[in-house]
Amino acid sequence: MWTGKKREVPREPEPKTPPTPPPAVHPQPKQETKPMTPSEPSRPAPVIDRGGARVGAGLHVKGEISGNEDLQIDGAVEGHVQLGERRLTIGASARVTADVQAREVVVFGNVKGNLRARDRIEIKKDGSVVGDLTTARIMIEDGAYFKGSIEIDRGGNSEGGTPARPSTS
Repeated sequence: MWTGKKREVPREPEPKTPPTPPPAVHPQPKQETKPMTPSEPSRPAPVIDRGGARVGAGLHVKGEISGNEDLQIDGAVEGHVQLGERRLTIGASARVTADVQAREVVVFGNVKGNLRARDRIEIKKDGSVVGDLTTARIMIEDGAYFKGSIEIDRGGNSEGGTPARPSTS
């Protein structure tokens, strides 16, 4: 007969499984992330790592640049560059028509003018210099272009004038 009640069907008990432990979490070292913006395309780090000033590839400077910090030139400069005891890096895209005085000069691009460095001058393989060099140390890589004269200043005095010559007495 029918009583109007639903008949209950006995259900099998669900097997008891032990709760699964959460996965082991190993703390990861915190990494600083800097979000990229459209104005910062991904490219190799500039040659100057220590900070310093930069004349960008889109800039053209006429006149005198002087100062007391490292400088990287990637644009065009005409005139005179005087950095005293600092380093000047002339980037691969740079076009410099100037006389230069600095502690150290590294040339990846093109220079027309005289270079005076108290410590050293480096002309890298794709670099080009047309002018006279005065420095204590010089390095010109294979493939570099150089036209001019080189004066080795043993006293580190690249301020000009004639270096002291040994006497013949």
